[in-house]
Amino acid sequence: MKFFVDTADIDAIRELNDLNMLDGVTTNPSLILKSGRDILETTKAICDVVEGPVSAEVVAIDFDQMLKEGKHLATIAPNVCVKVPLTWEGLRVCKILSDEGTKVNVTLCFSANQALLAAKAGASFISPFIGRLDDMNIDGMELIQDIRTIYDNYDIKTEILAASIRTANHMKEAALIGADVATAPPKVIHDMIKHPLTQSGLDQFVKDAGEAGIKIA
Repeated sequence: MKFFVDTADIDAIRELNDLNMLDGVTTNPSLILKSGRDILETTKAICDVVEGPVSAEVVAIDFDQMLKEGKHLATIAPNVCVKVPLTWEGLRVCKILSDEGTKVNVTLCFSANQALLAAKAGASFISPFIGRLDDMNIDGMELIQDIRTIYDNYDIKTEILAASIRTANHMKEAALIGADVATAPPKVIHDMIKHPLTQSGLDQFVKDAGEAGIKIA
């Protein structure tokens, strides 16, 4: 499973990228707002750090302006992936941009039917939102499973990008189901390394080494 990080924090992106933990980045207007930087400037800076796809989201919701914004975002760098909402207008933009060779991430997916429509429109990525479904007491991972089954039935090439990831357990479940990509905040990726037995074992090693006066260098 590919790892994307869901942030506009350049330092956090660079840290994970240097460890070869990143295959791409997802951003949205809310994340850009938190960064306090211009959307175009921030997107370009991220693209300079990461070789993989960098999702940059349009802010318009009407077709003409959305298409204009999508085309402009695509000029920032070769690895920009334009993110559009899962609306008819968004799918129209997706079809045009994908036909022109631009990667498109269709976001705010909450049903398998929506995912099938996005694939037909040429989406490079479909982004089902796990956490937001969980907030409604709906198992978001069931949606990932449904989309996986449908896409596999017809050898659909659109990649399933599990989004709205809230926990390290979400990452594991998405990988088990077969999501192509999971995008998560930096903290969630860092949390994947944590296990109480690892920490207790390390504490014991340090204690024993200190008592024995062991030094390596």
